[in-house]
Amino acid sequence: MNYHQYYSVDVVNGPGTRCTLFVAGCEHQCPGCYNKSTWRVNSGQPFTQEMEDRVIFDLQDKRIKRQGLSLSGGDPLHPHNTSAILQLVKRVKTECPDKDIWLWTGYRLKELSEIQQEIVSYINVLVDGKFIQELYEPGLLWRGSYNQIIYRLR
Repeated sequence: MNYHQYYSVDVVNGPGTRCTLFVAGCEHQCPGCYNKSTWRVNSGQPFTQEMEDRVIFDLQDKRIKRQGLSLSGGDPLHPHNTSAILQLVKRVKTECPDKDIWLWTGYRLKELSEIQQEIVSYINVLVDGKFIQELYEPGLLWRGSYNQIIYRLR
């Protein structure tokens, strides 16, 4: 898996102070997407073991009280990303059990593959659905268009 950006301190992508990872790869390629640079799976830089360790370290850092981890992109549930994302969410739940995980995907909850469903079983909040330019509303909290649904899973 590759990623484009990692913010160790983010207050925009979910509630509270969070760590946020923007991964590479999106097959939805929604017109009007604000993050087109993340569409190609081979763009960005490799998500290494060192980067995974940094995410865990940042989530455990007591100097900044972080509420959790946000996963966006691209699309964290893109088939190219699922094994690395599954490993990451399992590790977060094991080593940082007090942190929540939010995940944004263009896939619909009812259409997920087996491995995508396994990933979702570890997260707290899923925001699903493609971005639809005609349904765009800048005032929507944590989503870009009205068709996107916020599922509170845990």
